[in-house]
Amino acid sequence: MSAKSAGRKPASGVKKPGRKVSFLHKPNCTTCRKARKFLENRGVQLHFRDLGKERLSAAELEKLIGNRDYKGFLNTRNELYREKNMRENPPSRKEAIRLMAREPNLIRRPVVIAGGRVVVGYDENGMARL
Repeated sequence: MSAKSAGRKPASGVKKPGRKVSFLHKPNCTTCRKARKFLENRGVQLHFRDLGKERLSAAELEKLIGNRDYKGFLNTRNELYREKNMRENPPSRKEAIRLMAREPNLIRRPVVIAGGRVVVGYDENGMARL
């Protein structure tokens, strides 16, 4: 090792092992695959939950959403969202949670959870801060 390289910091792209996050997704979702690759390239260990096979209950959704705006958890690309014109006429929080528990495709994905922080959808800045 030369004197020049001895004091260098590792490159910003170097993986940091050990960070573990919950990754709620649908395996065939393009956005989920993109987010998974983004996180894995940063050395994040993912604990997977397939929302299609292991649905979130209304109680889990209530806890996950917490005091955040529940509308940010609605998948605007979902057919039910468009059919019910939820953009113009959003459901109540209680109704939205009931619908998301019954129809997991109505949940915006992926949902990434780490240390009490929640990132919904593909948000590089949000995921990088986990």
